Amino acid sequence: MENLSNFRIRKMNLNDAEIISNAFKAQNWNKSIEIYRNYFVEQRNNERITLIAEIKDKFIGYINIKWKSSYHYFFINKIPEIVDLNVLIKYRRMDFGNKLMNKAEEIIKEQSDFAGIGVGLLSEYGAAQIMYIKRGYIPDGNGIYKKNSYIKFGESVKIDDDVILYFIKKLK
Repeated sequence: MENLSNFRIRKMNLNDAEIISNAFKAQNWNKSIEIYRNYFVEQRNNERITLIAEIKDKFIGYINIKWKSSYHYFFINKIPEIVDLNVLIKYRRMDFGNKLMNKAEEIIKEQSDFAGIGVGLLSEYGAAQIMYIKRGYIPDGNGIYKKNSYIKFGESVKIDDDVILYFIKKLK
């Protein structure tokens, strides 16, 4: 296990875009450098904060806070959304995801009483589903959401990464 005295969380800078993209390519995940460049631009425009987790200045994961969520319920209720929590595979199950969540919630608490988060329904999201519930997140009560609409009773839907259940947590 890595020495946690060398662990830190900081805001993203533009140079991180290439580092993050390359780190995910090394574990065979295709995450374009443009995604992270856009994160940086949105951060500079105060639309999001991207937090980088490092050990000995080496990238291990990140999390985002979007101040104005694209999810309608969060947007109209002014609930900041935690999005795109990612920890490199070799650093999972070491509590780094929780540390990133702690920092994101700490930042959100300065501006909002609530934090929101969405999670996919597939088994690949099982660890995240469990973590969010253990952290006190509860469903927002609006049901399952896909591409700008709620799934209605009897409706057929293709289950993929876009089928999401949204959660909220009272922070103060």
